[in-house]
Amino acid sequence: MRHSLALTLCLLVVLSLYGINALQCYLCNSHNDSRCADEHPPDALKRDCSDLKGGSQFTMCRKITQVIEFSVNGLPPDTRVIRGCGWDESNYKGKCYQRSGFGGRQEVCSCLTDFCNAATPNVLPPTTLILSCVLGSVLLAFIRN
Repeated sequence: MRHSLALTLCLLVVLSLYGINALQCYLCNSHNDSRCADEHPPDALKRDCSDLKGGSQFTMCRKITQVIEFSVNGLPPDTRVIRGCGWDESNYKGKCYQRSGFGGRQEVCSCLTDFCNAATPNVLPPTTLILSCVLGSVLLAFIRN
């Protein structure tokens, strides 16, 4: 009886993490709002991706850091941070990659959990939480019997 209660609680935790809430990300551009470049962006920059145009297509959060190394077209060297919702079904989903070209470079990082496009990664990813919950339930079932 007790192990079924533990499994039910774990199921509720899993359901609260997946499929109930839409993806949420920081949404900003440091060119327009300097707080976007902060290591820990303020809560005011948090957005629900489903509220955006085409919201159902968003599957990840994204952080782009652009560096313009020297004056181009009369614009001074600059570094910008752009955070937002995104979609990408390529091999880069959930990873970082770099691109460079004449006068600049950029790093694009994507991640798959709410507000993960802040500078610091989540301390406990949902996958780890789910595995811990399942293993805990199995251990409880064996200990109780």
